[in-house]
Formats: sequence, structure tokens, C-alpha cells
Amino acid sequence: MVARRKVAVVGVALSDCGRVDDATPYALHAQAARRALADAGLDRSLVDGFASAGLGTLAPVEVAEYLGLRPTWVDSTSVGGSTWEVMAAHAADAVAAGHARAVLLVYGSTARADVRAGRRTGTLSFGTRGPMQFEVPYGHTLIAKYAMAARRHMIEYGTTIEQLAEVAVQARANAALNPEAMFRTPITVDEVLSGPMIADPFTKLHCCVRSDGGAAVLLVAEGYVRDCRTSPVWVLGSGESVSHAAMSEWPDFTVSPAAVSGRLAFERAGVRPAEIEVAEIYDAFTYMTLVTLEDLGFCGKGEGGAFVEKGRLRVEGGELPVNTDGGGLSAQHPGMRGLFLLVEAVRQLRGECGQRQVRRADGTPPRLAVASGTGGWFCSSGTVVLGVG
Repeated sequence: MVARRKVAVVGVALSDCGRVDDATPYALHAQAARRALADAGLDRSLVDGFASAGLGTLAPVEVAEYLGLRPTWVDSTSVGGSTWEVMAAHAADAVAAGHARAVLLVYGSTARADVRAGRRTGTLSFGTRGPMQFEVPYGHTLIAKYAMAARRHMIEYGTTIEQLAEVAVQARANAALNPEAMFRTPITVDEVLSGPMIADPFTKLHCCVRSDGGAAVLLVAEGYVRDCRTSPVWVLGSGESVSHAAMSEWPDFTVSPAAVSGRLAFERAGVRPAEIEVAEIYDAFTYMTLVTLEDLGFCGKGEGGAFVEKGRLRVEGGELPVNTDGGGLSAQHPGMRGLFLLVEAVRQLRGECGQRQVRRADGTPPRLAVASGTGGWFCSSGTVVLGVG
């Protein structure tokens, strides 16, 4: 029996992101992986664990082969946007138990370029079998599901469309500080509200951007930290949860599975939501940010609208900076964006974010962060608490 070991994130990186018309998804995987290993200062020969999803027939076998890896521990869990927080939890458990010494998580997608080149359509179908057969024939698209949930919250708690718009406005304000964000020009609540309607109550700016891009995260056992060029960011606790597939089986449209994954992650980390200094939250739509803030315990149920309208999510002057890179609403969103949340959280804790760097009252970087991913239409959630020192 191997004693459980502490686990640290020692390498993070993004591939080229935004508008990338001349690369394949495999190339973006490789670029992000190389950069993450270089960030850590470790050789790929140390990597004996590999996790990937969303590419190839036999993910992660195909991607590992492309990268020249022969892992002895693999994970191909695929639960949409929460995939990477769930994978990080699995990887941390494997490393802690001695089943792997270094696990590389990698993602890459040319979602935007594929649409432009006609390789895929703008609307990705999730199929019509199983529970979906009762919804798809009636035009119940993914965005329609999120719109229904948002409308339920508005009816139940009096949340306003202006409050939801504030999420987009503040995400763009953070993106303005990020030179790598796709959209950096400030926007107003009125501009969000006056945009073209996509799915009532969501106008265009309530919805995430479509981009290309990849990301990679390297986790290692504590014994390898001394060999790294970066300071370790420790995995303190994690949680995962699933809720439903069919909307008819979702007990409450105003409660996401983050209510469970967040509670588990905070309990296992031994910290309270009030101690978190930076939050990276999946934001395919503005409502996702608002309801996840509630479910993670940053405010009470039904209080999300009032919480976000006071500018609390901003890097500059915000009480709880959220999606500090601009999030999926403004920075980049190449599909299953959960891995990007982990990259940004680690960079914030290491103090590497330049103009968008969050700082404590004494000028030092934050010491506690949370990354929470959402998959499907609030079908799944993974939450990871990270810390330094």
C-alpha cells in the first residue's frame, strides 16, 4: 500500500487560440502539451498518465499516440464542459494513490475554423436516441434548454435580464485586460439587451463566443515538485456530480449540479466559499455564471442577480473576480472549455497574469481559487479547489 501523496499542478499552457485557420485539432493538442511541459520544466518521459476527450474514435489512445506517449493510466471521461474538472479529480486521485506519477490533461478544438470551412454545421447535434427522442423533435436545442432554465430563475426569484447582462459586461471588462482575448472592446448592458435574439431571453452577447484553441495541464506527485521550474499549485479538494439528461428529469431548473460538486470540493479541501479569492466558472451563457455562483455558496439561492449587478466579478475592484481572462463569453470558447478554467486559476495563483492579475490588499497574488465546470445543459458538474503555500 502506497501512502497517499500530495498532488500539484506544475505546468499549464494554452495553444494558439481565437482564430486559428491553419491548424488541426491534433496540432493544437500537441502545441498545448509541449508548452505545458516546458512550463513545468519536465521531460515528457516522466508522463505516465494521460487524459483526453472529444477527439478521435479511441480518445485518448489516438491523441496519446500522436503525442508520442505510452501511458499506463488513462482517462477518457466525457461529460461536456465539466470533463476537465472531473478528469483533474480522477488524475489527482490516481497520483495520490501511486497509480501514476505525472498526468497530462490535454484538449484542442478547431470548432470555429471547422464551421468556416464547412467541415461541420453551427449546431452540433447530441443525437436523437434515448431520452433525447422526447425533446429533439420539438426543436429543444441546447441553448433553448439554458434559456428555459434562465427564465425559470427570473420567474422564481425576480432575476432581471439586466442582471444577467451584467455578467457579460463584466466578463468583457476582464477580457479588456487580457491581450489574448478574442473580444476586448467594452460593452454596456444596453448593448447586450439590444443585440439579436438567439433564444429568449438570451441575445447574442448572453452567449459564448465560438473559437479555436487548446489547453493542457500537468499534475505530478509531490516528490517531483522540486524538479520543476514553477511553483506548485496544490489540488486541495474536488467534487463531481451529475443531475439529469432529459429536462423532464431535472427536479429544479434553478439548481445546478454544482450545488453538490462544490459542497464536496470545499469540504474535502477544508475551506469555505468565503475564503476563495478567484473563481473560474464555466460560462457558455450568462445564466450559468449566475446560478453557479449561488450553488457554490458565494451567495444565497435566488440572490445571484443582486450579487452580480454590483460589479463584484471584475478584476479591477471586484470582491470576487470571476473568469479573469474574460471567460467563454469574451476570451475564447473552443468547445469543452473546462480545461481553460484550470489554466487561468493556476496562472492567477502563480501571479503570472499581468494586467489582469488579481491581488490581495498587500499586493500579493491570491492563495485560494476554485474552478467549476458545467457539462451538457447543467447535466454534470466538476469543481476543483486549488491553493498555494
